Amino acid sequence: MNSLWKGKEIKLSNGKTIYQKPSVVPLVILLLVIFTGIAMKVTKFDMTALLTRGDQFFVILKGMFPPNLDFLDRVWQPLFDTIKMSLLGSLAGAIVSIPLALLASANIVHSKIITTIFKLIFSILRTLPTIVTALIATFIFGLGTMAGTLAIFIFTVAYVGKLTYEQIESLDMSTFEALESMGLTRFQAFRYAIVPEILPTFLSTTLFNFEGNLRYASILGYVGAGGLGIILNEQLGWRAYDNVGTILLVLIVSVAIIESISEYARKKLQ
Repeated sequence: MNSLWKGKEIKLSNGKTIYQKPSVVPLVILLLVIFTGIAMKVTKFDMTALLTRGDQFFVILKGMFPPNLDFLDRVWQPLFDTIKMSLLGSLAGAIVSIPLALLASANIVHSKIITTIFKLIFSILRTLPTIVTALIATFIFGLGTMAGTLAIFIFTVAYVGKLTYEQIESLDMSTFEALESMGLTRFQAFRYAIVPEILPTFLSTTLFNFEGNLRYASILGYVGAGGLGIILNEQLGWRAYDNVGTILLVLIVSVAIIESISEYARKKLQ
């Protein structure tokens, strides 16, 4: 056991001696056990409560099935609102993220002050939880889909913009510099050297982000930002679990269809 912590010497058949480094596995396991114990204590995790009341989760799930299909008439309009919020916020955010990503790219903009400022902006925007942004937006624009669309827009700018500027910074700039030396403007060199390199990944990232935004948009209604979240929160409050089951069923099917289309499109882009 001691050799696991200190390592050991191994003699080979040719008479040479090699030193085997100590294994870090026992240390990692010990640290995991210690931090798990600390986390359980800090979060006041109660295994007894989980064992005695965990079955209530399945009681709620049982109440959701079979779904109340008569409730479908109330689901369609909020569902379309959710899709519209996601689509508009994702599209507008992806477009706005392009110039911001360029200003954050050190190999395009040679001013360290400018790139640092825009990278800081991306960091701040990513730090803001989408639901908090939506809550703030409801105070500015009132209840409705406008607040949800703005929250999704801000998240998309941060998410797509960060991945885009990181991709730009990882590119080989020799082609860009060669086109500039041939007399092309900086914009033209960017158009022919950089855009073809980043466009497939940019579109793929935007589509993937749209998939996620569709799921996030269904939650934003909890703070009055429109979409399925409003009636989902309402039906949960009334303990109408069969209606909740209908809402979740429609959302699952919608997300699955959109994800299938998006995945097909992303494969074509690669």
